[in-house]
Amino acid sequence: MTRTMYCLTAKDFAVLEAMLMRRRAFADASVPMLERKLAESSIVPVGMIEPDVATLNSRVIFRVDNGPVETRTLVLGDASAPVGSSLPVGTWRGLCLLGMRTGQSALIKRPDGSGESILLEDVAYQPEAARRAARNVAAGRRPHGLRLVHSATRPLGGAGKIRQTEGDDPGPSAA
Repeated sequence: MTRTMYCLTAKDFAVLEAMLMRRRAFADASVPMLERKLAESSIVPVGMIEPDVATLNSRVIFRVDNGPVETRTLVLGDASAPVGSSLPVGTWRGLCLLGMRTGQSALIKRPDGSGESILLEDVAYQPEAARRAARNVAAGRRPHGLRLVHSATRPLGGAGKIRQTEGDDPGPSAA
């Protein structure tokens, strides 16, 4: 990896530290990459991470070496995910993408000398941003960028009526 700054949540940083300790015990080839990732990362509280940063369980859209666009969910392990939908952070690509911002690219250098460039095109879903949006909705605040323009059932501000009339009971088969 090149000198790229990453942004990790405190939780993601702790996950990578634990992964580093386990992999050091087995002299894993990814240890230098993990050490660089942790050294080059700034740590932010989970609730303060920007929505364009790839975190654990984020759905990311990326490109490898100007190849086709790929969409995956960054996961800790791949035990129950459908084939091709997830990308474990224990892999070279998953580890590289974790903590990157939309539009950021990095070069992965493997121990065998091979390398590839990864560009994070978009963070389609980030769990931390989704939690913030849900809290805002629960608190009565409108989600950022969304606005009710028209109601299909009644005019805005109007009182609606129930449309069912007498004798319009569909019976038990409708249940």
